[in-house]
Amino acid sequence: MDNKQLQQFILPIFLLVIALILAAIFIPKVFTNLGNYNSMSNDIKAKEEQLKQSQEALDQMRSAEAAINKKENDASAGDKPFYKPIMAGFDSEAAIAGEFSEILQLVRANQIKIRSIKYEYDKDVADDVFAQNAADKYNVARLNIEMIANYTNYDNFLKELYKHEHFLDIQQIEIVPYKKNKKILLINCKIKLYAKK
Repeated sequence: MDNKQLQQFILPIFLLVIALILAAIFIPKVFTNLGNYNSMSNDIKAKEEQLKQSQEALDQMRSAEAAINKKENDASAGDKPFYKPIMAGFDSEAAIAGEFSEILQLVRANQIKIRSIKYEYDKDVADDVFAQNAADKYNVARLNIEMIANYTNYDNFLKELYKHEHFLDIQQIEIVPYKKNKKILLINCKIKLYAKK
């Protein structure tokens, strides 16, 4: 072979060797990068799924919070019905007796002791603007209840009183710890009860 023929083969062989060297260097990197890409792609899909689930949970919590806020606003707007006795035509004491009985059941259920109860009906509750302006539609009674309870029982009583199914007005609560045992409370509670005539 002469020099010219040899030169024709050297250049393609040289280029082939360089191509093989470059392939040996870069092909593993390409496979490594491709594997990293697939792994990152799977991680991104998993994160997107987690984000979607978190967003759905957040939407559910917001919806539940909105429902609770609506319920509290409705309750604070006075959506509780007035107590109505089974039969009409009773005097104030008889008309409110059922409602009063429910309050006493709450007191007993929470193991609270009653020291005294005073009643005032309709005309005796002259300071009640509602009673004055709707005297032909509602009977009114103010209860002054003196009670003895511990903190937990009284707290439960107040919660149940707040959730009571009929409209009532908690006018005043005075709480004094018993001097000999601070765990016991002396409570004076004024509540107005209403009943439809």
